[in-house]
Amino acid sequence: MPRLQAGKLSNFDLERLIFPHLGCFREDVKLHASFGEDTSIIDLGDELCVLSTDPITGTSKEIGWLAVHISVNDIAASGAEPLGILLTVLLPSGFPSEEIENLMKEASSAAESLGIEILGGHTEYTPYLPQPIIVGTAVGKVPRGRYLSTKGAQPGDSLFVSKALALEGTAILAREFREELIPLLGNEVVEKGSSFIREISVVKEGVLARRFGARALHDITEGGVIGGAWEMAQASGLGVALDFSSFPLREETLLICRALEADPLFLLSSGSMLIASPPDLDLAEVFSQNGIKLTKIGEFIPQEGVFIKREGKMERLSFEVHEELWRVLERRKK
Repeated sequence: MPRLQAGKLSNFDLERLIFPHLGCFREDVKLHASFGEDTSIIDLGDELCVLSTDPITGTSKEIGWLAVHISVNDIAASGAEPLGILLTVLLPSGFPSEEIENLMKEASSAAESLGIEILGGHTEYTPYLPQPIIVGTAVGKVPRGRYLSTKGAQPGDSLFVSKALALEGTAILAREFREELIPLLGNEVVEKGSSFIREISVVKEGVLARRFGARALHDITEGGVIGGAWEMAQASGLGVALDFSSFPLREETLLICRALEADPLFLLSSGSMLIASPPDLDLAEVFSQNGIKLTKIGEFIPQEGVFIKREGKMERLSFEVHEELWRVLERRKK
């Protein structure tokens, strides 16, 4: 059997290896496992329960903080209110007890910032593990008939993105390559890039988008803005036309990516919510009034595929969705 590359499974592998094996189909599951969807939604009567799970594997720094926010972001991408999270914490043999407590303090701080509870989970020492791994399973609720998903976009809808792209990826690269980057870029750039980790929650974006009429949401994670836009278009049975000149990329992201030869358009991007909105809905103004920058980066089109406009020319991208963080980390190992 061929060895699969690091990062998420491809659409082909999901269809071949995962989706045929999902147990019994249940009528009370309103959003089932499918390509591009990060949550499951279950009918519990008056309200719907939203569930999502995610691991933290690409870094060993502040993984308690990351585990809570990354899992809860997927809940937010359904427009749901997060309630709590379960954490599975896998530790290398001999991992210091004080570091375990620090990890949980990080998780607790993140949970407090979101107003949610750590509901429980599982903690163990796992042989042969090179670094701690945390898997978070977030739980939320949304009123019946009010949830959003990845697949609700319609032709002509505007595609917005919140805050800036590649926030999480920039922060991880700044921390993992700190000693290498400071002589090249200076301490101020590296510290500023590291601080982007504090902006990775998109809970506020999810609530605002649902309240003011968005059609679909997607939390950008592995594969960056290109991968996220493609997943959203695929799930909706559409294509997407992007405008490269409108992409909100911070100077620190560009400098760090250039130094490490990383493409920010495919870089881990938690903290950025993709939002499909009717073309006559001015969501940017609504978000601005609530202190969040929202940028239109394209629109959905009937023709399938990802198209991008650069220097006045529109081209169709031929690409394999990948995660730049993994590529850069793998290169360092070599």
